[in-house]
Amino acid sequence: MTTTTVTDVKRALVEAGLEVYRTRGDEVHIADRVRDNLIMDSGVSLAAGSPLRVGLVVRAQRSDFPTATIDDLFQHARALARAAAARGFVEREARVQDLNDPGNPERTLDTWYEVRFEKLVEGIAQAVDEARFALSIEKAARSDDGK
Repeated sequence: MTTTTVTDVKRALVEAGLEVYRTRGDEVHIADRVRDNLIMDSGVSLAAGSPLRVGLVVRAQRSDFPTATIDDLFQHARALARAAAARGFVEREARVQDLNDPGNPERTLDTWYEVRFEKLVEGIAQAVDEARFALSIEKAARSDDGK
């Protein structure tokens, strides 16, 4: 079995019509969506190696659920990944990410409760298919009342 390199991953993603957002180490993050302010986001990644790893990060934001417990926030995030879990993605990490004000790093604008899922795949074609699937999943939980 040959090892797939970061260059191989980038090439395959571009050939599949997917846009590379950034590369960190052996992990290539895929441009996921463009928000209202035109900043690109990425909740899907593909890590080189053998086997390849397709990553998916989902989250719940404190501002969307101001009265929820930490456990509830993580559960809101996990609920987004039910279809991914049914497809073989496995939870690998749950973490709290503070979003600081760029103009005042002492001020926290929001807090994200993120859960990372991962699926191991053998070939680049399957990795691209799983990345496309992961791109179709909503990455941020929203409150039922739209707040």
